[in-house]
Amino acid sequence: MRLSKMHLKTLREVPAEAEIPSHILMLRTGMIRKLASGVYGFMPLGWRTLRKIEEIVREEMDAAGGQEIHMSAIQPAELWQESGRWYAYGPELWRIKDRHGRDFCLGPTHEEIFTDIARNDISSYRQLPMNLYQIQTKYRDEARPRFGLMRSREFIMKDAYSFDRDQAGLDKSYDEMYAAYEKIFTRCGLDFRPVEADTGAIGGSNSHEFTALSEVGESEIAYCEKCSMAATVERAECADAPSQDDVEMLPMEEVHTPGTKTIEEVADFLKLDKNQTMKALLFVTYDSEGNEDGYVAAFVRGDRELNMTKLVNALGIPEHAIEFADEEKMGEATGCVGGFTGPVGLHDCKIVVDSELPGLKNLCAGACKEDHHLINVNYGRDYEGDIVTDIKVLAEGDPCPVCGAPVKHARGIEVGQVFKLGTKYSEAMKAYYKDENMKDHPIVMGCYGIGVTRTMAAIIEQHHDENGIIWPIAVAPYHVMITVMKPEDRVQAEIAEEIYQTLRKASVEVLIDDRKERPGVKFKDADLLGIPIRITVGRGAADGMIEYKMRRDADKTEMTVEEGIRKAIDTISSEK
Repeated sequence: MRLSKMHLKTLREVPAEAEIPSHILMLRTGMIRKLASGVYGFMPLGWRTLRKIEEIVREEMDAAGGQEIHMSAIQPAELWQESGRWYAYGPELWRIKDRHGRDFCLGPTHEEIFTDIARNDISSYRQLPMNLYQIQTKYRDEARPRFGLMRSREFIMKDAYSFDRDQAGLDKSYDEMYAAYEKIFTRCGLDFRPVEADTGAIGGSNSHEFTALSEVGESEIAYCEKCSMAATVERAECADAPSQDDVEMLPMEEVHTPGTKTIEEVADFLKLDKNQTMKALLFVTYDSEGNEDGYVAAFVRGDRELNMTKLVNALGIPEHAIEFADEEKMGEATGCVGGFTGPVGLHDCKIVVDSELPGLKNLCAGACKEDHHLINVNYGRDYEGDIVTDIKVLAEGDPCPVCGAPVKHARGIEVGQVFKLGTKYSEAMKAYYKDENMKDHPIVMGCYGIGVTRTMAAIIEQHHDENGIIWPIAVAPYHVMITVMKPEDRVQAEIAEEIYQTLRKASVEVLIDDRKERPGVKFKDADLLGIPIRITVGRGAADGMIEYKMRRDADKTEMTVEEGIRKAIDTISSEK
């Protein structure tokens, strides 16, 4: 492709709306074009890279036995109502009506559609296992779209669905997809880590998230260097503090603690360590009609943080069905007092207690009375929980729940996730098969997603410098950039054309910068666009010499035209 003919508009200044490198660089290179908040179109260079990522995904999915189909992004509400997700998915589900008033949604994912295919097309165990996938546009009505393609309202996703006769079959399908994902992200040039993850609105029993390591990522992961434990922080289990069985329970006492609403204030006032206190967090929940459904008081040790995902899972409600309560209003109904709430004396609310609190003795908690706390509060004698389970965050430095070594944290970008759905959708939607004895069984399912557009952003986050993008060869929009210093110079033009045509015949994707621009502009654009190999045709052309440079390296080398062509072909064939 000749740059003089390409539809390309690069920007010198950083766009005001862009905050992270991938968003900045995709706008500056003209790879994407914003249409509305969280909605982007793809221009020639961006679309070429996106198609290359799709092709890597397609090749590995096909190699793993997947069969590609393409379903509509418009989905009838009836299918989502069958599965129970019309309400559970919440406000991110982009709901629409047709002219007849019939409800539809723009699909954020396709579990219901693929389950509908299975129940209509699969009747016998002989048809199992099966894996169907698609690469298609998805929609989520994000409340706060940001970071360009990282959190957008329209995006391209590969979603696959496996269908098996039993759990053993699902385990095999899951492992095959897990291995395919490792190959896909490795070929895309990503530094990634698979970690245990929460199943969220998708549901199921087990899940792993594939996280591209990056400081700008919204996913926080906890991992252990001494063992194989790795999980998203929202999913990571916590080891409870050792139970204090040998500690004697002391008599509970009420103490005056004026103006001490925070854990830090009350611990300082009473000369206690924060791990000898109990923290209360107050919530209101809502039913499927959006009406208040009840109050929840969650309790964790004072030096801990509440894990909202674990709390939501413990309550068995969607994420959107809970929010912090109005303390005054909740106080009238339950007896809580903002800043001074404890579990003793609370009524008419669900009490959720973190799993380590029952094993601890003589804790300090709010007295449900202004400017007062209780000391020597003990589980079983003084209070009980409606639900007792792990609802705390696994913090950096906490002991690993597997081996006890200190846990570390890292940030990353979720680029893919795999789920063991089991029979969640097949039972709800009556997708059954008949076994050898003509007995009906629910199909056992798995689902497997890759954010194709987000993967593109993650690659840029990991492969850039202060001058622009540094594309891995496998996903670069073009392999080679030929920069002609003086296109009007006959010798330079002829040599550039020779290199261009020779590389094209060797199936190398080439851009030739034949624009009548200053050399400085051309070099800046070459660095910005990040094409992996740059061949410069300049003053040495008269002697048959060119300058060869890899975008990822600082050094450049002078060599003959023939050497440059051969080196480019060899490099691309070895790294493609």
